[in-house]
Amino acid sequence: MCRFSSALAVAVLLASGAVAQQRHDIGTPITDRQIAPWNIDVRGDDGQGLPPGRGTVAEGEKLYLKQCASCHGEFGEGNGRWPELMGGKGTLKGEDPRKTIGSYWPYAATVFDYVRRAMPFSAPQSLSDDETYAIVAYLLNINDLLPAEATLDARTLAAIEMPNRNGFIAGDPRPDVKTEACMKDCRNGPVEILSDLARTLGVTPDQKPKD
Repeated sequence: MCRFSSALAVAVLLASGAVAQQRHDIGTPITDRQIAPWNIDVRGDDGQGLPPGRGTVAEGEKLYLKQCASCHGEFGEGNGRWPELMGGKGTLKGEDPRKTIGSYWPYAATVFDYVRRAMPFSAPQSLSDDETYAIVAYLLNINDLLPAEATLDARTLAAIEMPNRNGFIAGDPRPDVKTEACMKDCRNGPVEILSDLARTLGVTPDQKPKD
């Protein structure tokens, strides 16, 4: 029985290889023009993939009020549970970090990529490249990263240095993911609390449990 099963498996593999080498003339080769609408990703660190186009801060303000303000607020302050898009400078190391475009995002080109791909929420990918440049210009302006009279294009966008560009760490530096797990007598000296937020939440080992 085992011999028969092995022989059958070999026969199936050989038949599969033969079929894979055949041409069935089904379908047609896809063209670069057909791929283009799907190939819209933009690389954050150097802006590779940014399309031709331009937009001003003034144009972006008008588009933002029409397309974005109902969710994100007229000045990027956020409405309800919709995220805020401006402010938050200097809060990332505090007890209440505000992760906005100006305080958290490492690359300006990533803002363009996300807006063009996913916004507005009710009609993603409905914005033209010029409209996307304009809206991103306005978003950068309200975060004090672009002058009010500026025009944004692929070159100027890729050149913008975001405040948190170096705030992300490549790889995982925690020792517990690089060494063997310790299961007994692992504590080496007193526990050091690195986050004030952990102490505020009451989850640190230096706090006595409540009765």
